[in-house]
Amino acid sequence: MKTRDLLLSLLSGILLILSFPKYNLEFLAWIALVPLFHSIEGKGLYHSFLLGFSAGVVAYLGILYWIIVAVHNYGHVPLFLSVPILLLLVAYMSAYTGMFALLCRFSQKRLGIRGLLLAPLFWVSLEYLRSFFLTGFPWANLGHSQYLNLPFVQMADVTGVYGLSFVIVLVNGTLYQGVHQWSRKSFPLKEAVISALLLIIFLVYGYVKMNAVDRQMAANPSLRVGLVQGNIDQAVKWDESFQKETLKIYEKLSFKVAEDKPDLIIWPETATPFFFQDEKEYQPIVLNIPQKTNAFLLFGTPFYKVEKGKVNHYNSAFLVSPSGGLVGRYDKIHLVPFGEYIPLQEILFFVGSSFGEGIGNFKSGKELINLAMPKAKFGVLICFEIIFPDLCRKFVKNGANFLVTITNDAWFGKTSAPYQHLAIATFRAVENRVFIPRAANTGISAIIDPKGKILKQGNIFTEEAINGTIRLSNMTTFYTLYGDVFAWICSGLSILFLALALYRKPGSY
Repeated sequence: MKTRDLLLSLLSGILLILSFPKYNLEFLAWIALVPLFHSIEGKGLYHSFLLGFSAGVVAYLGILYWIIVAVHNYGHVPLFLSVPILLLLVAYMSAYTGMFALLCRFSQKRLGIRGLLLAPLFWVSLEYLRSFFLTGFPWANLGHSQYLNLPFVQMADVTGVYGLSFVIVLVNGTLYQGVHQWSRKSFPLKEAVISALLLIIFLVYGYVKMNAVDRQMAANPSLRVGLVQGNIDQAVKWDESFQKETLKIYEKLSFKVAEDKPDLIIWPETATPFFFQDEKEYQPIVLNIPQKTNAFLLFGTPFYKVEKGKVNHYNSAFLVSPSGGLVGRYDKIHLVPFGEYIPLQEILFFVGSSFGEGIGNFKSGKELINLAMPKAKFGVLICFEIIFPDLCRKFVKNGANFLVTITNDAWFGKTSAPYQHLAIATFRAVENRVFIPRAANTGISAIIDPKGKILKQGNIFTEEAINGTIRLSNMTTFYTLYGDVFAWICSGLSILFLALALYRKPGSY
């Protein structure tokens, strides 16, 4: 493996970093894999894997560096343990890019240069595997880099984000083939035509769909929402002496958004830093807010239940009516591993006590519940849950007219993570054609429309009171109904073509 090849693979990693928030140079994603394809040219499978892995290490170190901030600064995990945690996650993510490079090279060796046309199938299959394997971590999918490219992302209501990744990889592969064959005075005309046609189809569909969504939404009933961003410092969030001050901040901001007469006021995840169900002193203050504002109030809070003689804790969201009555509760279903619970706790029993104070011991909610108001039903995604498209679509499939996501991104500090988190949320709006109000403790609170456009957006680490109007959706998209069919097809075709390649003799490519 030559130094030039290693540098080319590292260049791909750098271009991938710059494609994502908060750099937002999304156009670089369309060429980011070309250097990697060049680096594996003529290589064996082992070296191809290493080059793909190297590209992944650079990319994911630059994209996920904030893990150290979360686990060390706020999770109180010692730095000598925080760095290995980041490196383990980066190595895990990089294994997918390594396997991608290996599969691309394998298909080239067995099927010729046109075997690289299988690259989009391999990429989508691996992204899809990453979405559920080991509880799943579908963060920084290639398609997520295009969240500002509104016409292109509209096809997500059919293919999910995976269709976007497919086209980006296809264009990268075609560009590589063009450069590769230039010295042979030939041009991959068929591949270029396929890529161009597919890109045109995505863009035409996008422009047509954006206009259609605007027309349909304009005729739907509206709902006024108010987002409250308390900006509660994580260092004092759970300090009992600061609880009253926390409620004063939320009360002040709630009354501010109430000036616009919202139907629903939304507080962030765990906005009440106590067990709301038991708190005799502060519970009346919270319940008084919807009564005074004549608005429903949604807020995050820890919750517990005694089940089979054992006390189980939940990360929950409560909905309170303008009369001050509790009308619904949702318990978070998809918890953060090593953040809200310890997976394989029988084996990793030592982790909670030795890795720091930030690891919780929550139970997963058992029921997917839409909360109801007189005008509408809506699903709540708590923090990490918004990155899982299959979970989000089930709320809409079960009748939600819009989605709400509440989060506490204070854990990320002033890094790129809050921007990446918000970018991912925009795809859930497109996939299901719903509005998504987002309330975040320290930012970024926002209102996202069904085209994935961020209509309003607050700042980070500031107090914010954001008002806006959303429309209730009654649309049912292909993705909402059937989920990741596109990813299943890509996975099936990948297996089929790999089986075919196994029966072909290696070429000289």
